[in-house]
Amino acid sequence: MSVRRLAPKEVQPESFVFTDENLAWAEKTIAKYPPGRQASAVIPLLMRAQEQAGGWVSEPAMRYVGDMLGMAPIRVYEIATFYTQFQLQPVGRKAHVQVCGTTPCMLMGAGELMKVCKKRINAEPFHLSADGDFSWEEVECAGTCTNAPMIQVWKDVYEDLTPEDLEKILDAFERGEKPTPGPQNGRKTCEPVTGLRVLTSPELYDGSMVGAGAGLALAREAIAARENGEAAPSAPPAAAAAAAPPPPPKGDPAPAKPPPAKAVEAAGEADSEKPKKPVAPPPGTKAD
Repeated sequence: MSVRRLAPKEVQPESFVFTDENLAWAEKTIAKYPPGRQASAVIPLLMRAQEQAGGWVSEPAMRYVGDMLGMAPIRVYEIATFYTQFQLQPVGRKAHVQVCGTTPCMLMGAGELMKVCKKRINAEPFHLSADGDFSWEEVECAGTCTNAPMIQVWKDVYEDLTPEDLEKILDAFERGEKPTPGPQNGRKTCEPVTGLRVLTSPELYDGSMVGAGAGLALAREAIAARENGEAAPSAPPAAAAAAAPPPPPKGDPAPAKPPPAKAVEAAGEADSEKPKKPVAPPPGTKAD
């Protein structure tokens, strides 16, 4: 991890205070913690301060949050500089692009996305574009490996990207629009790009089997009947189902307990052969 330092003094604002709305939110958040544990609210308060300041948390904001929570400034600095979710210097006004550079994304073309950022924003990460509207950085795994490569802008993720997709996303932010987050290749969430091939029957999800007392067995019969062009079987009456519950599923027998290791057996035998330790006589009595 690279060294994370606070922005230079010439960049820092003179002061920071929450807006009335954010102050009310902060007070409610602090009240969620028991007495003496208010410092636990430092991360959510820093996040709210970062959002209010346009995407980064300044040194006056850290001091302000520390004063609210009764924390020494150094304790707040430690947290803000440790967690990479906190930006320590100004970021782009319209978008700060975080490009995932972990192995799955790199294999799927994250390097090409970084080239777009270098061309469109700045040759170096953590530097503003010429107009101050954009900035970018490389981050570690953002948790959408199935949809690699991806970027995150503020709280939204954009997945299954090509360099052309990223260009369009940056164009939209430049126009002041918010692009639709999620996969950009038409897939739904993290389903296979070829579409679902299993667990596609609506009976599994439409709630028609809920409360029927038959569960998966009846669902399977309904699926098979539909595939054969037959009428779906009806669920048994609730009373009958309760009177004659289905047999428990057949499972494999429990695996045999593995034999003890030879070293364990030898230790046990050695312990059994050791003479018993003499027991001291009770106080006040003479030993034989």
